[in-house]
Amino acid sequence: MPRYDFDLFTIGAGSGGVASSRRAGAYGARVAICEELRVGGTCVLRGCVPKKLLVYGAQFADAFADAAGFGWTVPPADFDWPKLIAAKDKEIGRLSQIYINMLNNAHVEIIEARGVVVDPHTVEVNGRHYTAENILVAVGGWPETPQLPGIEHVISSNEALDLPALPKRIVIVGGGYIAVEFAGIFNGLGSEVVEIIRREDVLRGFDEDIRVYLGEEMRKRGIDIRGGTQVARIDKGAGGYTVTTTAGGRIETDLVMYATGRAPNTQSLGLAEIGVELTANGAVVVDEWQRAPKVPSIYAIGDVTDRINLTPVAIAEGRAIAETLFNNNPMRMDHADVPSAVFSNPPLGVVGLTEDEARRQYGEVDVYQARFRPMKYTLSGREERTFLKLVVDTKSQRVVGCHMLGQDAPEIIQGLAIAVKCGATKQQFDQTVGIHPSAAEEFVTLRDKYVRPPEKAAAE
Repeated sequence: MPRYDFDLFTIGAGSGGVASSRRAGAYGARVAICEELRVGGTCVLRGCVPKKLLVYGAQFADAFADAAGFGWTVPPADFDWPKLIAAKDKEIGRLSQIYINMLNNAHVEIIEARGVVVDPHTVEVNGRHYTAENILVAVGGWPETPQLPGIEHVISSNEALDLPALPKRIVIVGGGYIAVEFAGIFNGLGSEVVEIIRREDVLRGFDEDIRVYLGEEMRKRGIDIRGGTQVARIDKGAGGYTVTTTAGGRIETDLVMYATGRAPNTQSLGLAEIGVELTANGAVVVDEWQRAPKVPSIYAIGDVTDRINLTPVAIAEGRAIAETLFNNNPMRMDHADVPSAVFSNPPLGVVGLTEDEARRQYGEVDVYQARFRPMKYTLSGREERTFLKLVVDTKSQRVVGCHMLGQDAPEIIQGLAIAVKCGATKQQFDQTVGIHPSAAEEFVTLRDKYVRPPEKAAAE
């Protein structure tokens, strides 16, 4: 008779938890997964998928505006927010059901309720105890907001995806990828957008040039980015809300959205009580095998570990656990050179190191960059610029960073990520024939090193 009810019990049915559970089940393991909300997790239900569907919806405004330059006469367009939201809901419902089907096909038992860890091998769900040789924590993260007067009036990205009506005016607080993506969505759909950020530029942690140029392009589109600004209070009135800044400025708006960060969703999960080490913000501390060092039967993946909070990373981590535990194929997730994208307007894609990170790691680096008007906009008249950049280790000539801002950047960077992962050199980039005419070809035609102006270099 088995010692435990299951070989693996997963808490959280997001992309990472589902990937690990279904693969383990396919290898013959006895697996259960519990979810307190809905199968699909952040990415499918409240994150990447619905958000990008809204991004696509917002991009039609540009298409209509640019059409005239190519000879098209387009009648005045009318946008229906409830219709977009209904279509989005239908699609995420379809995807959630696909996840359920995949789990069922792998013979994974789905338990629709909240799970709490009560000891290293036991999870309690609705008063019932389930035992497992291994417990996987894949509960993701949740939006967090600061404590200040009137914070109860704000929404997060969760609620922004299900608004009953499109706001005419919205204040978005935050400068990270969620904030800039929603700023682009609401701006593209016709809302007046004010974005409040504590720093001067958006996207802290990204390459400095990308940050500056994205801010410029967003402002061109009419997004009012107020850098070096903090909120003091939010007051509700008859006609909407008043956001008061610490400097005394007042902004009248119909809606206030906070996108100032997400925290690991480990509160009241029982992990600390059984000896699992958590960081100050509640993230699960794991080793290279995704295992909690002090409680080796506990594993964690994805946003709950607060390392690289990307869906494909959570999936790769989850699959590595299944391979290691149930397929006699020890595997560790390689967190180096993970590509990422921000679906801002315009979007950006990056892989590898920023220029500053590369200088700290390698000392001397070569930088190549270009900024140009895409061919598509020569006829439409749009003034948007594409920017791309290569960061190269001077000594080895290995390309250690690729950065791009402009249409199709995420699609282009995905391919370049393979080259960076393989350790491609600048010479190999130069020897690659470009596809003409395309923006992507610029990455293999960069010949002149960029020399930063003395006054800017001194300031940095």
